Amino acid sequence: MSTMKAAVLESLADINCREVPAPEPEAGRVLVRMLMSSICGTDLHYVFHGWPRNNWPLPPGSPGHEGVGVVIDDGGTEFSVGQRVLTVPNIWEARNFAEVQLVSTHFLIPLPDTIEVAHLLMAQQLGTVIFAASELPKLDGETVAVLGQGSAGLFHDFWLRRIGAGRVITVEPNKQRREAGRMFDVDDTVDVTGQAAVDAVLALTDGVGADLIVDAVGGNNTLNQAVKMAKATGHIHIFGLPTTHDLVPFDLGALFLKRLNTTTTFGAQDEPGLVAFREALGIIERGEIDMAPFVTHVFPLEQIREAFTLAHEPAGGALKVSLSME
Repeated sequence: MSTMKAAVLESLADINCREVPAPEPEAGRVLVRMLMSSICGTDLHYVFHGWPRNNWPLPPGSPGHEGVGVVIDDGGTEFSVGQRVLTVPNIWEARNFAEVQLVSTHFLIPLPDTIEVAHLLMAQQLGTVIFAASELPKLDGETVAVLGQGSAGLFHDFWLRRIGAGRVITVEPNKQRREAGRMFDVDDTVDVTGQAAVDAVLALTDGVGADLIVDAVGGNNTLNQAVKMAKATGHIHIFGLPTTHDLVPFDLGALFLKRLNTTTTFGAQDEPGLVAFREALGIIERGEIDMAPFVTHVFPLEQIREAFTLAHEPAGGALKVSLSME
């Protein structure tokens, strides 16, 4: 049996590169040699918080779900050997942190050969933002506040403006990430957190609050801040994931009295036709967004522990931390 290198999450905050059995070809599924994968905020929740799964060890390659690879066995499907593909498996099939993986055809999109792999890789997260925004009310010049300026928050800056936001306020204590929002011409930036951030957003909106709050961080702290920042009858969009299996304290009274609406998002990878990911790829192919500033740090798969440490505690301008299998 052949072997490969793959990440193995062995316990909380303990992820390592191991030599494991490589998957064999299988009819109806595609065997992909991975070129590159990225660490998503969801992956950080798995590794450092044990949410949503903590039945360790996780299968080799899990929970990676943002990747680009090359088909090495088509499994009798419509894909071709040698074809580059975006690999966007859902959380149950996610195995992108490995040199080789078997992928169901639903989670694959053919890629052009003319664009840098690292830039195409960003289509996964941009696609999740586009998918999530389809649940939002129509934006027609409204004021939005985006909590967190990691790559997910930055992609929200870009996309919300594109679909009609008139004013974008960002909340991010990390100076380099906060300044990255300037790429998308955000109107105002807030460099504090907690109640100070709430006060700042209210001051910027003359005490009214923002029409839409996007929580791109996750956890009970930002969720309750979002409730306080939103204007009456406004909308809270929860994009960031929980950090615990425990129940999260939540100000239901304020939500009720302010008549706020909320949405959550999950399942972009299961969307029929992967429409949102294809739209994201089109945006990249047409040069409508510059992905170069996002690709800040690339580690070999063997250094996955170091890569996760940086992604969890960003420094040195880290926006998107990726892994190379080449």
